[in-house]
Amino acid sequence: MTYNLHDLLDDRAAAARVVRAVDPDVLCLQEVPRRLTTEFRLPPFARACRLVWNRGRLGTGGTAVLTAPRVVVHGVHRGRLPVRFPDRMRGYAAATVSLAGDGPGLPPVTVVSVHLGLRAPERLRHASVVLEGLGDRAVVAGDLNEEAGAAAYDLIAGRLPLASNGVPTFPARLPTVALDAVFAGRGLRLARGPEVRVAEADLRAGSDHRPVWVDLDLTPRAG
Repeated sequence: MTYNLHDLLDDRAAAARVVRAVDPDVLCLQEVPRRLTTEFRLPPFARACRLVWNRGRLGTGGTAVLTAPRVVVHGVHRGRLPVRFPDRMRGYAAATVSLAGDGPGLPPVTVVSVHLGLRAPERLRHASVVLEGLGDRAVVAGDLNEEAGAAAYDLIAGRLPLASNGVPTFPARLPTVALDAVFAGRGLRLARGPEVRVAEADLRAGSDHRPVWVDLDLTPRAG
């Protein structure tokens, strides 16, 4: 699941209800409150979502990865994505994870939360940085600030096919553009998950973006 929180300036309780309704194993966040407020404001939100934050805020550009207690976190890393002053700092946060019930032979998955910049040339550079070193067992999710057909979006989709359905996510009250997406490597497969019902009022109140989520089968493809 990926969700732009709009710095938690909206109805935080509604945003947490949205997350609990989806009940994700991994939650990629963008526009997490930054600077010194992250350590004070993100942990209570994570607890309200029944998720865990593995810390680390410096250089993430307001991104974070939260995980369910049933998820094993093998490692985390993060990085800056340079922008032109005075634009808002950008970055990414990543976690390498597996499910607690997975067999010992099932390789983990790297999940990256990203929030690309406002300028098209920067977004393309940022996408290249994020993709570097990712293999077929990887997921990139976040707010791209552009739609399919734009250069950065298509660069990511060329390496990690689009897994979400491309529905509009912004603005939350009446979405018209699909800025938020989930991409999954060819080593992963879409799965049919349980039906999820999220209150429309909470989707409108929780943030200025709507979230996106997918179900993935982590079993390696045959051959």
